[in-house]
Amino acid sequence: MIDLAYSLVIEATEDPTFFGFYSPDLEGFTGVGHSIEDCVYQARWGFVEHVAIMRDKNMPVPEPVDEPTIMVHNQKAPISASESVRVGGCQTVFNAED
Repeated sequence: MIDLAYSLVIEATEDPTFFGFYSPDLEGFTGVGHSIEDCVYQARWGFVEHVAIMRDKNMPVPEPVDEPTIMVHNQKAPISASESVRVGGCQTVFNAED
């Protein structure tokens, strides 16, 4: 059983002792850990603190997820200096020559 309030994505890096994590369900929630288990542990308590801060700032807090998931994958490569990124209806082009 996954004892988390929200889903969690854990990203493995090239360093085998460093993982990043975030929740797709909870805006602004990110963290780092030294193992997959450490990320899950930190996320469990981090969710509580993050939600408390959101409430203190009168931000909308999503309801906990009934069936949270944990996904582990390799960290995505950073975008190159000449790649374009589409966010919403806007497209931004990054060019090393600019």
